[in-house]
Amino acid sequence: MTRVFSGVKPTGHLTLGNYLGAMRRWATVDQHQSDAVFCIVDLHALTVDHDPARVRRLSRQAATLLLASGLDPERCTVFVQSHVDEHARLSYVLECVATDGEMRRMIQYKEKAARERVRGGSVRLSLLTYPVLMAADILAYGTDEVPVGDDQTQHVELARDLAARFNQRYAHTFVVPRATSPQVAARVMNLQDPASKMGKSDDSGPGIVYLLDEPDVVRKKVMRAVTDSGREVVYDRDARPGLANLLEILAACTGGNPSELSGVYESYGALKKDTAEAVVEVLKPVQDRHRELCADPGYVEGVLRDGAERARAMARPTVDAAYRAIGLLPAASTATADIGVTV
Repeated sequence: MTRVFSGVKPTGHLTLGNYLGAMRRWATVDQHQSDAVFCIVDLHALTVDHDPARVRRLSRQAATLLLASGLDPERCTVFVQSHVDEHARLSYVLECVATDGEMRRMIQYKEKAARERVRGGSVRLSLLTYPVLMAADILAYGTDEVPVGDDQTQHVELARDLAARFNQRYAHTFVVPRATSPQVAARVMNLQDPASKMGKSDDSGPGIVYLLDEPDVVRKKVMRAVTDSGREVVYDRDARPGLANLLEILAACTGGNPSELSGVYESYGALKKDTAEAVVEVLKPVQDRHRELCADPGYVEGVLRDGAERARAMARPTVDAAYRAIGLLPAASTATADIGVTV
């Protein structure tokens, strides 16, 4: 089967954008049609200033929401990145294949580093190198496909380049992955700033619908969404981004088509009301299941433990092969090490 790998970073509460753009597809499509591996990439959360307790809390919450969204541990592998040493092991080897220039061209690094320079500060070294860790996440599992949003395709391209370069220089070790993107609602935008993605790390709370928002909070946020000048409801992502965002959210929640839905409404208010109710209905089963899982924390811990064991078994042969190929001496087994030892 095709192997799919994807992950979520515990730097904020998961949003409607995470769900419509990725998590729902993972549950309804990927885990049924592929050998799917899903990871809470907590090591990536350490690349910026963070509260350790919050990272742990958000990691558990993300795992619980992934299960609540429909991921079935009998069908897919769900685990926490830091629980599997092979990610860090492979990351260093790939750093020895990547170049400084490649890292400094990464868009997210360039943007965040520029913001810090304006403040008179500097970013962490791990922010520069984390795309290599992301490549290790992907390549360790022999991944064929990586479902990502538009803002992450550059990182998958890096993983492809590093895999091909390693295979050519040393030995054919890695599968060269490809990025895939869902056609509808791949990038849900901020309700208050439709030019920006609805990101979980964003500080603009009124523009973000979180998966655990109460129904009345969801309705308030959607009803206050920024729209565009004019009164006609039309679908035009470039000229009318606010309306386009609402229409795409409604389409993703109801299975409709944004262009066709635009012809149904004569006012912004009616569109907002229906969009709000559609979002509430989509989130209800996720929130209900989340409450059930929170009442049984031992179940979630067991899923993550078993998932890490499966992930480790999948990744270790590839990482060991990469170590041998690049020239590292294999570690002696305990049995071999004991031969000839005199007590």
